[in-house]
Order: sequence, then C-alpha cells, then structure tokens
Amino acid sequence: MSDDRSYIRYSDSVETKQPDEDELIEKIVASMARVNTLNSDKHRHGIRDAHAKSHGILKGTLTVYDGLSAELRQGLFAEPKTYDIVARLSTAPGDLQSDRVPTPRGFALKILGVEGAKILPEHAHETTQDLLMVNFPTIAFGHVAAYWKVQNLLEKRTDDSELAKLVTADVARGASKALGLLGVENKMLDALGGSSAHILGETFHSMAAIRYGDFIAKLSAAPLSDEVKKLTGVPVDATDKPSALRDLVVAFFAEHGADYELRAQLCTDPERMPIEDASVEWPTELSPHQPIAKISFPKQDAYSPARRVYGDDVLSFNPWHCLDAHRPLGSIMRVRIKAYESSSRYRHEMNVRPRVEPRTISEIPE
Repeated sequence: MSDDRSYIRYSDSVETKQPDEDELIEKIVASMARVNTLNSDKHRHGIRDAHAKSHGILKGTLTVYDGLSAELRQGLFAEPKTYDIVARLSTAPGDLQSDRVPTPRGFALKILGVEGAKILPEHAHETTQDLLMVNFPTIAFGHVAAYWKVQNLLEKRTDDSELAKLVTADVARGASKALGLLGVENKMLDALGGSSAHILGETFHSMAAIRYGDFIAKLSAAPLSDEVKKLTGVPVDATDKPSALRDLVVAFFAEHGADYELRAQLCTDPERMPIEDASVEWPTELSPHQPIAKISFPKQDAYSPARRVYGDDVLSFNPWHCLDAHRPLGSIMRVRIKAYESSSRYRHEMNVRPRVEPRTISEIPE
C-alpha cells in the first residue's frame, strides 16, 4: 500500500558541498581533539568528545512493523523482523558534568544482526547498524560554518567551572523564553539550556537527515508504553545528585520495562525540509512522523559495573556505521564521519581497549 504524498527520491544530487567545507571540517575535528585531550587528561581516562557521560546501557529488541507502506519498507525496514539491540543513554557534553547542569540528552542504538556491507571500510563486514538521536528535533548549528563557530565557543569554555556552566544554562533557558514571548525563536539558546526533565520520557530525534532507501528521512523515537509516557516532562531535581539521571534510569528498569516507537518523517519538500541545514525543523503538516518499528527494553540492571565499562570504554556509536541505504546526509553529518572516528580511536587507545562490534547480544554484560 502507498499513500498519495509526493516523497522526494534520494540521489547523490540531494547534497550540496558547502563553501570551505573541507577546511572547516579539519578545523572542527582538530578543535574537538584538543578539547577531548584536556577533558580526558582531567579524568585520567579516555572519554568521548561528545556524549561522554552515560546514564544507562540497555539491552532490548527492535521489531520492524508488518504492513508498512511501500515508501516505509526501505533498507533495514524492508521486511518485518526483530533485531537485538543495545542502547546507551547519555548527555551531550564531552565531559563528565554533574546532572545539575541541564544539557541535551542522547539515545544511541546499536542494532545487531544487520546483514549487508557497511559504509565505513574498516567495518564493512560487521553485522551492526547504529542510529544516534538527541532530544531535540534540530541541531542549532545546522551546517558546517555554524558548527565551526560553536566549536570555537565550546573550546573556550572547556575550563569553565560547574557553577559557570549551570549559570550559562539557566541564562540560556531564560533568554530563550524571553525571546519566545516576542515571537523570536532561538534554537541555539534552547540547545545550550538543555533539559531538566526525566530522560526516559523524552522523544529523541536524528536531527539531521539520512537516506531512507529510495527516499530521504529524519528518524525519531517516542515513548510508547504507559510507564515512560507518564515520565514526559516530569522535572528532575538534581540539586544534590550529580548522577541523578543514572539513578532514575537504574531505579526505573529495576521495576519496569519500556517501549518506544521508532518513526520516519519522509522528505516531501527540499525547500521547506532542507538536507544541508539541520537547524530547520521539518513541518509535520508536510510530512508526519510515521511509525516503522517498536523498541522494547525489559526489566534489567541498566548500569552494572560491567555494563558501564562495556558501554563507555568498549562500545562505539557512529552515525556512519550503517548500511548505504541509511547513509547520513548534509554537511553536519559529513563533519561527523571524521569527528567520530578521531574520538573513538583516541578513546580506545588511551584506555588500551579494542574497538569491538558485538556479533550477539550475549556479548553485552549483565
């Protein structure tokens, strides 16, 4: 079955290289590496240059729905099938900050048992596929030139105290609300302000576009089961709890399982739904978020010592670790192909850990 919308078909021509892109990417990656070295030296342990702090490592399944329309039956989602997955919940900074500082949250999925050649040559024969999402539908610095400006700011703030970062987040949220009252949208301030709600009630987004087989899409994962739906927007008091989010995740999964729905928003208008500027939110009136799969996590120990070490020091997540049918699109994603490789290599070398792609879910510690 097919609907009557006119979906934009994927071709190599949907991407447009940005002015000075190669030079800017090299500058961004070099700056990220400098910041990563400083933060890792502070902790005497190699950490990620983004989403360094984890709050839960989860084992579960992803079940592709039966009866999808022809446009949605693409790539990994071409046939109804259940895959084992491992997920890592995190917050965005490349440092191990207290949860008192509100920041964007991450939801990274590694899907196991995915056959077919992967894009990265060093992982071409692996049987995993990564999907990375954050609890914002857009990325404020949505193209490579804006990314370079923000990376400069982040590098200058590397040594800021926790109090300074907390004040910055509060000011950002306040300024964003004030501008909102005047009808002015400021996604940069929203992103700096972050979220102070329960991490398990968030809806997570790919932010940038990806190839979706014959088409182009953004992906999102929204709470589905009642237990996580009722956590949406619930405020978290982390005043005296530097690891409040981890504690919430561990306590929840000790008692409950959780379901999320993975959705695809297919591109119908390249002008109003641009590929090269990830700061633009794609209007749902042009194309809704359509369900494609269910993500399920049973009750479990979400942050055992073995899980933490495996998730933080062994596992890698990279948006470019994927089938060609789900290739990342746009200049922000083209930055990430070098940034993620550089960060992962440094972290594993510093911690003397092999970079491993799991073949079976049994490799993920209990």
